[in-house]
Amino acid sequence: MRPAPFVTHRGVVAPLDLANVDTDAIFPKQYGRSIAASGFGQILFDNWRYLDPGDLDSDHSRRRENPDFVLNREPYRHATVLLARENFGCGSSREHAAWALRDFGIRAIVAPSFASIFAGNALANGLLAIALRASDVDALFAWARAQVVPEVVIDLPGQWLAAGERRFGFDLDARSKQSLLAGWDEIERTLQRRDAIRAFEARRLAEHPWLA
Repeated sequence: MRPAPFVTHRGVVAPLDLANVDTDAIFPKQYGRSIAASGFGQILFDNWRYLDPGDLDSDHSRRRENPDFVLNREPYRHATVLLARENFGCGSSREHAAWALRDFGIRAIVAPSFASIFAGNALANGLLAIALRASDVDALFAWARAQVVPEVVIDLPGQWLAAGERRFGFDLDARSKQSLLAGWDEIERTLQRRDAIRAFEARRLAEHPWLA
């Protein structure tokens, strides 16, 4: 599934006040037998979100929700931005974690730091991983808890996030920014050079016809 372009986003932020959230918590291993790249929104944070166990054959609409989990409470069940603590997405390299976040409706995750492989998987699936100073994340948690509906605005061209009257700038490398703005995954990014690729292949065959 090609990522949707990310330019400016307004959405509810859910405060998940945990550090070292690993990919098995985001996407539990019992669902890993599926190689589908979509349809995982219902099992995001599955072991925390439900009171009874689930598997690939479960009817998730009939499972009992954990009322204490943030994404099961209003207004956070409609969140499109996730706020967490340091080292978000650590653990295994499974891309399923990014798929589950995307399919739930999350467009951005804000934390002091991210596991590097998760950050790459997030980018490939159109998710913006915003790394802010720990003190700024503390301020966002305090602000979010004080709001009836904590809604933030994220402007990718300007590289800032606004929460109420406060604005937080964030860093992002030019390559990642271009991919998110255009909605490119790695395949689509490669295809931007399709003319150069075709020219190379034609030249290679002309010089080495036995390779055809």
